[in-house]
Amino acid sequence: METGLKDKVALLVASSEGIARAAAERFAAEGVRLAMCARNEAKLAKAAEGLRVRYGADVLAEAVDVSDFAAVQAFIYRVIERFGRIDICLANSGGPPAKSFLSIELEQWKKNVDLIFLSVVNLAKCVIPSMQKNGGGRFIAITSTSVKGSIPDLVMSNAVRPAVVGLLKSLSIEFGKDNITFNNVAPGYTATERLNELAGTRAPAANVSIADIHKKWSEEIPLHRLARPEEVADAIVWLASDRASYITGQTILVDGGRYPGVA
Repeated sequence: METGLKDKVALLVASSEGIARAAAERFAAEGVRLAMCARNEAKLAKAAEGLRVRYGADVLAEAVDVSDFAAVQAFIYRVIERFGRIDICLANSGGPPAKSFLSIELEQWKKNVDLIFLSVVNLAKCVIPSMQKNGGGRFIAITSTSVKGSIPDLVMSNAVRPAVVGLLKSLSIEFGKDNITFNNVAPGYTATERLNELAGTRAPAANVSIADIHKKWSEEIPLHRLARPEEVADAIVWLASDRASYITGQTILVDGGRYPGVA
């Protein structure tokens, strides 16, 4: 299937591991030029080098804190200086810890608003002008099924991630005339380090093993298994491709059918 992605430029945030790392691999296989950033410089360098070796990918990789607007602005300037444009932006961030509401300090709320929501604002403000100049683009955010239904013990994710959906819906309306689409991908339980961290928090409280937690989660999913990061990445690549040119302002769930709602 022709995707129209060859030689496009994609900026992928927090792409040293997990779903965004899988997306980087899928994009590299399509011949996309990559700008990768993450906070862990060593992991990021390893991921970028792996893509260069396996696919001959053209990769710019730098350690960046996307909650820092000046750092994002400087990185995007270097991306445009290197590649001349940005066609695709994948917004992503680490998830907040599993905690009960009363145990969360105000500073943790502020930190996670910066990380989950304002990082997307930072990216959008910096990449939209480049996309306008070049006749369009794709802006995609990795969120969570918490934007559809609350997840126990993840009150910060339940509260803050829906703001990203509201933001991108608003941007899809404002910048549709510029041929820029804005969409969210909302993964369910996906076999990543993040999921292992959550299982590690819940297992002792329930006096069971991490494997038992994974099994319980799998049993809640109609497909009876956790998602692979590559399966979520495929949805991201599709939204970035020419095949999804008329899709905007939407949230695509990749959760194996776990979310029970019809809307």
